[in-house]
Amino acid sequence: MNGLLMDVKRMAVHDGPGLRTTLFFKGCPLSCRWCHNPEGQSVKPEVAFFGNKCIGCGRCRAACPHRMADSEPCVGCGRCASACLTGARKLYGREIALDEALQIALEDRIFYGDTGGVTLSGGEPLMQAAFAAALLEALRERGVRTAVDTCGHAPWKAFEETMPFCDLYLFDVKHMDSEKHRQATGQGNELILENLTRLAERGASIQIRIPLIPAFNDDKENLRRTGAFLRSIRPEKIKLLPYHDAARVKYRALGKADTMPARPDDMAIRLNRALALLEGMNLPVYCD
Repeated sequence: MNGLLMDVKRMAVHDGPGLRTTLFFKGCPLSCRWCHNPEGQSVKPEVAFFGNKCIGCGRCRAACPHRMADSEPCVGCGRCASACLTGARKLYGREIALDEALQIALEDRIFYGDTGGVTLSGGEPLMQAAFAAALLEALRERGVRTAVDTCGHAPWKAFEETMPFCDLYLFDVKHMDSEKHRQATGQGNELILENLTRLAERGASIQIRIPLIPAFNDDKENLRRTGAFLRSIRPEKIKLLPYHDAARVKYRALGKADTMPARPDDMAIRLNRALALLEGMNLPVYCD
Protein backbone atom coordinates (compact mmCIF):
# COMPACT_ATOMS: atom_id res chain seq x y z
CA MET A 1 0.00 0.00 0.00
CA ASN A 2 1.33 3.43 -0.99
CA GLY A 3 0.46 7.00 -0.05
CA LEU A 4 1.41 10.45 -1.35
CA LEU A 5 3.47 12.42 1.14
CA MET A 6 4.58 16.03 0.66
CA ASP A 7 6.68 16.78 3.73
CA VAL A 8 7.81 15.68 7.20
CA LYS A 9 8.28 17.91 10.22
CA ARG A 10 10.26 16.62 13.17
CA MET A 11 10.15 17.87 16.76
CA ALA A 12 6.83 19.60 16.06
CA VAL A 13 5.27 21.34 19.06
CA HIS A 14 2.10 22.80 17.49
CA ASP A 15 0.58 19.64 15.99
CA GLY A 16 -0.78 18.03 19.12
CA PRO A 17 0.50 17.32 22.65
CA GLY A 18 4.21 17.01 23.36
CA LEU A 19 6.95 16.55 20.81
CA ARG A 20 5.72 15.03 17.58
CA THR A 21 6.67 13.94 14.10
CA THR A 22 4.17 15.32 11.60
CA LEU A 23 3.64 13.66 8.25
CA PHE A 24 2.00 15.94 5.69
CA PHE A 25 -0.21 14.19 3.16
CA LYS A 26 -0.80 15.71 -0.28
CA GLY A 27 -4.25 16.64 -1.55
CA CYS A 28 -7.06 18.64 0.05
CA PRO A 29 -10.77 19.03 -0.78
CA LEU A 30 -10.69 22.69 0.30
CA SER A 31 -8.95 25.62 -1.36
CA CYS A 32 -8.93 28.17 1.46
CA ARG A 33 -7.99 31.68 0.36
CA TRP A 34 -5.54 31.97 3.27
CA CYS A 35 -4.07 28.46 2.95
CA HIS A 36 -0.54 28.40 4.39
CA ASN A 37 0.22 25.04 2.74
CA PRO A 38 -0.80 25.67 -0.89
CA GLU A 39 1.56 22.88 -1.92
CA GLY A 40 -0.87 20.50 -0.20
CA GLN A 41 -3.96 21.29 -2.25
CA SER A 42 -3.27 19.34 -5.45
CA VAL A 43 -3.42 15.55 -5.44
CA LYS A 44 -0.47 15.43 -7.85
CA PRO A 45 3.26 15.97 -7.23
CA GLU A 46 4.40 19.55 -7.88
CA VAL A 47 7.80 21.19 -8.26
CA ALA A 48 8.21 24.64 -6.73
CA PHE A 49 10.84 27.10 -7.90
CA PHE A 50 12.33 29.51 -5.35
CA GLY A 51 14.10 31.98 -7.63
CA ASN A 52 16.01 33.73 -4.86
CA LYS A 53 17.99 30.51 -4.27
CA CYS A 54 18.83 29.85 -7.92
CA ILE A 55 22.50 30.26 -8.98
CA GLY A 56 21.84 29.54 -12.65
CA CYS A 57 24.03 26.41 -12.79
CA GLY A 58 21.75 24.64 -15.28
CA ARG A 59 21.78 21.29 -13.49
CA CYS A 60 17.98 21.25 -13.28
CA ARG A 61 17.56 21.74 -17.01
CA ALA A 62 20.06 19.00 -17.76
CA ALA A 63 18.27 16.59 -15.43
CA CYS A 64 14.77 17.26 -16.79
CA PRO A 65 13.71 14.58 -19.30
CA HIS A 66 11.86 17.29 -21.21
CA ARG A 67 14.63 19.89 -20.75
CA MET A 68 11.97 22.10 -19.14
CA ALA A 69 10.30 22.75 -22.47
CA ASP A 70 7.72 25.52 -22.31
CA SER A 71 5.45 23.49 -24.59
CA GLU A 72 5.27 20.52 -22.20
CA PRO A 73 3.76 20.73 -18.72
CA CYS A 74 5.84 19.63 -15.75
CA VAL A 75 5.02 16.03 -14.81
CA GLY A 76 6.36 16.40 -11.27
CA CYS A 77 9.00 13.69 -11.55
CA GLY A 78 11.30 15.69 -9.26
CA ARG A 79 14.54 15.05 -11.16
CA CYS A 80 15.27 18.76 -11.34
CA ALA A 81 14.83 19.08 -7.57
CA SER A 82 17.18 16.16 -6.96
CA ALA A 83 19.82 17.78 -9.16
CA CYS A 84 19.48 21.25 -7.62
CA LEU A 85 22.42 22.22 -5.42
CA THR A 86 20.77 25.08 -3.54
CA GLY A 87 17.19 23.97 -2.91
CA ALA A 88 15.84 26.41 -5.50
CA ARG A 89 13.65 23.61 -6.82
CA LYS A 90 11.65 21.50 -4.37
CA LEU A 91 9.41 18.54 -5.06
CA TYR A 92 6.17 18.47 -3.10
CA GLY A 93 4.61 15.03 -3.22
CA ARG A 94 6.21 11.65 -3.59
CA GLU A 95 4.74 8.18 -3.47
CA ILE A 96 5.74 6.36 -0.32
CA ALA A 97 5.22 2.80 0.86
CA LEU A 98 3.60 2.09 4.21
CA ASP A 99 6.77 0.54 5.62
CA GLU A 100 8.83 3.62 4.75
CA ALA A 101 6.25 6.00 6.23
CA LEU A 102 6.24 3.91 9.41
CA GLN A 103 10.03 3.99 9.57
CA ILE A 104 10.03 7.78 9.25
CA ALA A 105 7.41 8.10 11.98
CA LEU A 106 9.39 5.88 14.37
CA GLU A 107 12.80 7.51 13.91
CA ASP A 108 12.19 10.07 16.67
CA ARG A 109 10.23 7.76 18.92
CA ILE A 110 12.73 8.21 21.75
CA PHE A 111 11.67 11.87 22.04
CA TYR A 112 7.90 11.33 22.20
CA GLY A 113 7.76 10.59 25.92
CA ASP A 114 4.39 10.13 27.60
CA THR A 115 2.48 12.79 25.64
CA GLY A 116 4.09 13.14 22.21
CA GLY A 117 3.68 10.99 19.13
CA VAL A 118 2.86 11.16 15.44
CA THR A 119 0.42 13.50 13.71
CA LEU A 120 -0.97 13.00 10.21
CA SER A 121 -1.63 16.37 8.59
CA GLY A 122 -1.75 17.87 5.12
CA GLY A 123 -3.34 18.76 2.87
CA GLU A 124 -6.00 16.45 4.17
CA PRO A 125 -4.87 13.02 5.40
CA LEU A 126 -8.39 11.61 5.22
CA MET A 127 -8.29 11.90 1.43
CA GLN A 128 -5.95 8.91 1.76
CA ALA A 129 -8.00 7.25 4.48
CA ALA A 130 -6.99 3.63 3.84
CA PHE A 131 -3.28 4.48 3.91
CA ALA A 132 -3.72 6.76 6.93
CA ALA A 133 -5.66 4.08 8.84
CA ALA A 134 -3.03 1.44 8.07
CA LEU A 135 -0.25 3.74 9.26
CA LEU A 136 -2.17 4.68 12.41
CA GLU A 137 -2.82 1.01 13.17
CA ALA A 138 0.86 0.14 12.76
CA LEU A 139 1.81 2.99 15.10
CA ARG A 140 -0.81 1.95 17.66
CA GLU A 141 0.59 -1.60 17.62
CA ARG A 142 3.99 -0.14 18.53
CA GLY A 143 2.62 1.94 21.39
CA VAL A 144 2.92 5.32 19.65
CA ARG A 145 0.25 7.94 20.33
CA THR A 146 -1.44 9.29 17.21
CA ALA A 147 -3.34 12.35 16.01
CA VAL A 148 -5.07 13.36 12.79
CA ASP A 149 -5.20 17.02 11.79
CA THR A 150 -8.28 17.38 9.57
CA CYS A 151 -10.40 20.01 7.86
CA GLY A 152 -13.34 17.65 8.40
CA HIS A 153 -14.51 17.58 4.78
CA ALA A 154 -14.33 13.84 4.17
CA PRO A 155 -16.74 10.92 3.86
CA TRP A 156 -17.78 9.59 7.24
CA LYS A 157 -16.25 6.27 6.22
CA ALA A 158 -12.81 7.91 6.41
CA PHE A 159 -13.39 8.71 10.08
CA GLU A 160 -14.71 5.21 10.72
CA GLU A 161 -11.53 3.74 9.23
CA THR A 162 -9.19 5.86 11.33
CA MET A 163 -11.11 6.18 14.61
CA PRO A 164 -10.05 2.83 16.12
CA PHE A 165 -6.38 3.84 15.85
CA CYS A 166 -6.49 7.61 16.41
CA ASP A 167 -5.95 9.03 19.90
CA LEU A 168 -6.83 12.61 18.98
CA TYR A 169 -8.49 14.58 16.18
CA LEU A 170 -7.32 18.15 15.60
CA PHE A 171 -10.42 19.47 13.85
CA ASP A 172 -10.67 22.80 12.01
CA VAL A 173 -13.77 24.99 12.36
CA LYS A 174 -13.66 27.97 10.01
CA HIS A 175 -17.14 29.56 9.73
CA MET A 176 -20.69 28.77 10.79
CA ASP A 177 -22.34 30.21 7.67
CA SER A 178 -22.18 27.61 4.91
CA GLU A 179 -22.29 30.04 1.99
CA LYS A 180 -19.52 32.21 3.41
CA HIS A 181 -17.57 29.03 4.07
CA ARG A 182 -18.07 28.01 0.43
CA GLN A 183 -16.96 31.39 -0.90
CA ALA A 184 -13.72 31.25 1.09
CA THR A 185 -12.85 27.54 0.85
CA GLY A 186 -14.69 26.16 -2.17
CA GLN A 187 -16.97 23.95 -0.06
CA GLY A 188 -19.91 24.42 2.28
CA ASN A 189 -19.64 23.46 5.94
CA GLU A 190 -22.54 20.97 6.27
CA LEU A 191 -20.43 17.82 5.96
CA ILE A 192 -17.75 19.25 8.24
CA LEU A 193 -20.14 20.08 11.07
CA GLU A 194 -21.99 16.79 10.63
CA ASN A 195 -18.73 14.84 10.91
CA LEU A 196 -17.68 16.82 13.96
CA THR A 197 -21.01 16.13 15.66
CA ARG A 198 -20.81 12.41 14.89
CA LEU A 199 -17.24 12.22 16.18
CA ALA A 200 -18.30 13.85 19.44
CA GLU A 201 -21.31 11.53 19.80
CA ARG A 202 -18.97 8.55 19.48
CA GLY A 203 -16.71 9.80 22.23
CA ALA A 204 -13.68 10.65 20.10
CA SER A 205 -11.01 12.84 21.65
CA ILE A 206 -11.26 16.20 19.85
CA GLN A 207 -9.38 19.47 19.96
CA ILE A 208 -10.81 22.29 17.85
CA ARG A 209 -8.67 24.66 15.85
CA ILE A 210 -10.04 27.98 14.64
CA PRO A 211 -7.85 29.85 12.15
CA LEU A 212 -8.75 33.46 12.92
CA ILE A 213 -9.01 35.18 9.54
CA PRO A 214 -9.53 38.98 9.55
CA ALA A 215 -12.80 40.17 7.98
CA PHE A 216 -13.89 36.55 7.49
CA ASN A 217 -14.64 34.79 10.76
CA ASP A 218 -13.47 37.13 13.53
CA ASP A 219 -16.70 39.12 13.86
CA LYS A 220 -18.76 38.81 17.04
CA GLU A 221 -21.78 37.19 15.38
CA ASN A 222 -19.80 34.33 13.86
CA LEU A 223 -17.72 33.84 17.00
CA ARG A 224 -20.85 33.62 19.14
CA ARG A 225 -22.43 31.11 16.74
CA THR A 226 -19.20 29.13 16.69
CA GLY A 227 -19.02 29.14 20.48
CA ALA A 228 -22.64 28.04 20.83
CA PHE A 229 -22.08 25.12 18.46
CA LEU A 230 -18.86 24.07 20.18
CA ARG A 231 -20.55 24.06 23.58
CA SER A 232 -22.74 21.25 22.27
CA ILE A 233 -19.66 19.36 21.04
CA ARG A 234 -17.72 19.82 24.29
CA PRO A 235 -14.20 19.50 22.86
CA GLU A 236 -11.20 19.06 25.14
CA LYS A 237 -9.60 22.29 23.94
CA ILE A 238 -10.18 25.08 21.43
CA LYS A 239 -7.10 26.68 19.94
CA LEU A 240 -7.21 30.05 18.18
CA LEU A 241 -4.67 30.31 15.38
CA PRO A 242 -3.71 33.91 14.52
CA TYR A 243 -3.57 34.56 10.80
CA HIS A 244 -0.23 35.10 9.10
CA ASP A 245 0.65 35.56 5.43
CA ALA A 246 4.15 34.09 5.44
CA ALA A 247 3.19 31.52 2.79
CA ARG A 248 3.09 34.05 -0.06
CA VAL A 249 6.53 32.90 -1.20
CA LYS A 250 5.17 29.39 -1.74
CA TYR A 251 2.34 30.66 -3.94
CA ARG A 252 4.90 32.39 -6.15
CA ALA A 253 7.17 29.36 -6.20
CA LEU A 254 4.30 27.13 -7.31
CA GLY A 255 3.06 29.59 -9.92
CA LYS A 256 -0.28 29.89 -8.13
CA ALA A 257 -2.36 33.03 -7.77
CA ASP A 258 -1.74 34.62 -4.38
CA THR A 259 -5.16 34.65 -2.70
CA MET A 260 -3.93 35.39 0.82
CA PRO A 261 -5.54 38.42 2.50
CA ALA A 262 -3.30 41.10 3.95
CA ARG A 263 -2.39 40.59 7.59
CA PRO A 264 -3.74 43.57 9.57
CA ASP A 265 -1.55 45.47 11.99
CA ASP A 266 -4.06 44.87 14.78
CA MET A 267 -3.99 41.05 14.53
CA ALA A 268 -3.03 40.75 18.21
CA ILE A 269 -6.00 42.91 19.22
CA ARG A 270 -8.38 40.83 17.09
CA LEU A 271 -6.99 37.64 18.61
CA ASN A 272 -7.40 38.86 22.20
CA ARG A 273 -10.92 40.08 21.44
CA ALA A 274 -11.92 36.67 20.07
CA LEU A 275 -10.23 34.92 22.97
CA ALA A 276 -12.12 37.03 25.53
CA LEU A 277 -15.46 36.45 23.80
CA LEU A 278 -15.08 32.66 23.74
CA GLU A 279 -13.70 32.57 27.27
CA GLY A 280 -16.81 34.47 28.32
CA MET A 281 -18.86 31.55 26.98
CA ASN A 282 -17.03 29.22 29.36
CA LEU A 283 -15.20 27.44 26.57
CA PRO A 284 -11.71 25.86 27.00
CA VAL A 285 -10.09 28.26 24.53
CA TYR A 286 -6.44 29.25 24.32
CA CYS A 287 -3.74 30.48 21.94
CA ASP A 288 0.04 30.10 21.94
